[in-house]
Amino acid sequence: MKRSGVLSALLLGGLFQAAAAQELIEPERVFSDPEGVSVVRELSPTQEFIDRMERAEARIAELEARNRELSGESLLSEGGIQQVGYGSHLNLGAMLLGHDPEIGIIREQTASGAAENAAAESVKSVGKGEAPKKKGWYEKLSIRGYTQFRLNEETYQKDGSAPAQYVGDRSIGDNQSFLIRRARIIVSGDVHERVYVYLQPDFASTPDASTGQTFFAQIRDFYSDFYFDDDKEYRIRVGQSKVPYGWENMQSSSNRLPLDRADGLNSAVQNERDVGLFFYYTPVWAQDLFKEVLEKGLKGSGNYGLFAFGAYNGQGGSFQETNENLHLVTRLAVPYQFCNGQIMEVGVQAYQGEYTVGTSTIRPLGGATTSTPTNSLAGIKDERVAATFVWYPQPLGFQSEWTVGRGPGLNPTQTAINEQHLYGGYAMVNYKLDDWHGIWYPFARWSYYQGGYKTQRNAPMVDINEVEFGAEWQINPAAEFTLSYLITDRTNTTASTAANVVPYQQFEGNILRMQFQFNY
Repeated sequence: MKRSGVLSALLLGGLFQAAAAQELIEPERVFSDPEGVSVVRELSPTQEFIDRMERAEARIAELEARNRELSGESLLSEGGIQQVGYGSHLNLGAMLLGHDPEIGIIREQTASGAAENAAAESVKSVGKGEAPKKKGWYEKLSIRGYTQFRLNEETYQKDGSAPAQYVGDRSIGDNQSFLIRRARIIVSGDVHERVYVYLQPDFASTPDASTGQTFFAQIRDFYSDFYFDDDKEYRIRVGQSKVPYGWENMQSSSNRLPLDRADGLNSAVQNERDVGLFFYYTPVWAQDLFKEVLEKGLKGSGNYGLFAFGAYNGQGGSFQETNENLHLVTRLAVPYQFCNGQIMEVGVQAYQGEYTVGTSTIRPLGGATTSTPTNSLAGIKDERVAATFVWYPQPLGFQSEWTVGRGPGLNPTQTAINEQHLYGGYAMVNYKLDDWHGIWYPFARWSYYQGGYKTQRNAPMVDINEVEFGAEWQINPAAEFTLSYLITDRTNTTASTAANVVPYQQFEGNILRMQFQFNY
């Protein structure tokens, strides 16, 4: 923060007037004579002016320190958030810290971020003229979140196409209009030097058993991290959290450019989450790089370890476990920063287990009778491996992920669920345009998936091939608007019992998609 000449003049004038009015005698002017009697030393006008200037400068420095602390500037270290975009009159760094959920979270999970927060508290205490005091655990928790409002309009449907349907977005389809897609409140923080807690409910969930009612509260994340060291390099996460499989799956929906994750990797884990135990290793240099990506607004995925492995139930977040088998997962994600500042991330991940598919009645191949496909209650082999490449947008970016494996899928006669081959992924190009009435992120993504969709009832075999292009406009750090156009050829995964209708046919059409997001 640069010192304002007007501010300095006003402060100096006020201090001079106060000194004159109260006839202040400063300690430096009081001394003892040889007989021990205190007397007041007369200063020359020049010396008195210099003394007052020094006191005024000290007072200005103190006021500026308090102002920096209140505005969030005391949290901005070299290499952190810079004051860019949204016009020169706004402090983007302080605003992002106050509004972007992912930035606050990654600072809590990063050793340097924790140190900066502690330093800010120390500055605050010194500014108040009091010794730093230890906070209670309840005083260390922070509250943040985001809400997404959506509207989708079908602009074209090919003759003979199945009805429009999109896994994960109920506002696509007949008789649908506005939808609150997500309504998240996040409570998180260090309740101990070695223990971090994270709770995220969603108030816009709709359970499968719901008949027409929506917007139920449901836990999305509820976990604790135990750190083995002060630098937060080694930790164990216990509870319901994201399964470390796929970069886009790890990326928060508040940061993602396309409105929905690509089916190829997202079909691996229901809601991207499950109850389990995970180990993460993130050296300090990787923590700082993951944090830098988010603080620069490069749409990062956060800190899910340089290396991770763990075990989880396998049925998906907020779904009851249905067999004795645990899934095992491992992931390696390596960020790298080139000499010119460009950041790249590469990764590989894999998991294996047994998955029990939920079933529903259908008319196999549109036949005269209805039946439920046979299924193994003990589970069907479920294993995948995937590769990740991310070139962060500075300003041009590119990301791609592809997966291959085997998992549950409906057989060709639609009578039984058994092991099937699967393959899919996506490729996306994006761009970051700063300081043009906000920040813009135009993007275009092609995604493809062929295989069983295990998270849908009967695990129908699907063929998905689509292109989506659009742009996200960050009006300010608390408000974002995304407009995109989807050209899709995808399998409708709704279990249908309609007479003379073959279940799981293709929807071919175009959809105009809109979303307004609030960060708080």
